[in-house]
Amino acid sequence: MGKAGAVRAANALGVRWVERTDPAEGTVLMPAGVWPLLGLLAPAGSPEVRGELAQALGMPPEAAADRARDLLGLLRDVPAVGSALGLWTSRRLRPRPEWLSGLPPALHRRLTGDVPEDRRQLDAWARNATDGLIDAMPVEVDRDTRLVLAAALTVRTDWIRRFDEVHGVPYGVDDAWGEPVRYLSRWTSMLDRVAVLETPAGLVTEARVLGYGDISVHLLLGEPDARPGRVLAAGIEVLGQRHRRTTADRLPDGAPGPGLTIARIARYQPEDLLSVIVPQFTVEADHDLLAHKAVFGLKTLSARSETEHRLPGLADGEPLYLNSARQRATATFGPRGFRAASVTALGVAIGAAATTRRPPYQQRIARVGFGRPFGFLAVHRTSGLVLAAGWVTEPDREAEREPETDPWEEWQEED
Repeated sequence: MGKAGAVRAANALGVRWVERTDPAEGTVLMPAGVWPLLGLLAPAGSPEVRGELAQALGMPPEAAADRARDLLGLLRDVPAVGSALGLWTSRRLRPRPEWLSGLPPALHRRLTGDVPEDRRQLDAWARNATDGLIDAMPVEVDRDTRLVLAAALTVRTDWIRRFDEVHGVPYGVDDAWGEPVRYLSRWTSMLDRVAVLETPAGLVTEARVLGYGDISVHLLLGEPDARPGRVLAAGIEVLGQRHRRTTADRLPDGAPGPGLTIARIARYQPEDLLSVIVPQFTVEADHDLLAHKAVFGLKTLSARSETEHRLPGLADGEPLYLNSARQRATATFGPRGFRAASVTALGVAIGAAATTRRPPYQQRIARVGFGRPFGFLAVHRTSGLVLAAGWVTEPDREAEREPETDPWEEWQEED
């Protein structure tokens, strides 16, 4: 089973999560930052907690802990991904050695009991682990906090073929944003970078943008009345070949998918052409995982009790329960590349993401334009692991000022 099983299970959790995410505003979530935390915590639960987490994780708790370690290992091996795991415990909590032995070494830190100081230390860890993209640990901390388990995840890639910035609405784009947006444009001769997915949510047009470091970003445009959560779920499910996917080089001329047109033109070169038009965007989100307890298997674990111990395999003594489970995430799609980051944290307390000559060739030209709300996935190409998923409703506006510093230049300097 190994890493492949962990990828399938994490993506399955992502499907269930996005299906319940129908945002009126844009959002981003990173299921690969949640699944390992639940997997590592699962063996410590009471029988009822272990059963709920096993259902959410798609496997028994002991296997989930092993697969969580596999997934963390996979993330460490991907050049374009950064990951970190953090554990903090109160001086009043003595974790069981057998539970600690399942975590990476040099991980364990102490909470001081001074709430402002502990908050400063946790926030500093979040900033350092995400290169400043996430500025605070998304977890509640108070005098009753006994443990914080957190995972940081970053994705950064430069496009193999960068985009050009376009002023105004590009030709052929059915623009419905309402205000001028900052469109990006790119041409390629590889029509198979675009495909139409046949899904229960209707037809979905998918455009894959390849970046360095084995990362691709999949742009997803559904029918106008399709639920965002189902469009994103379909994009994840097609990675497991659950839906039919037909690339543009095999599609008929006309308008075979949302935002997609294919025609034949006279050209002086023998290659086909694909045009991708997409707005530049940045989306941010703060998710309360306890708002979807059934998705993450947290119903019993988060039920406070003064007598029942929800995590007996973690430590003896005071009855513990999960009082906080959150993820803070951000994602940016620009002309040079893509970046995303998240911090996911679980908090445990006591029970109290020109010429005139006739052209000699008749070639196909495909155009896909993202002129209304759409979804995106950041995917590790080799394993198919979904690193980030999101929905764009407010792209960057044309009138916005350019930043004084260029974050892409900083990335190049670091590389």
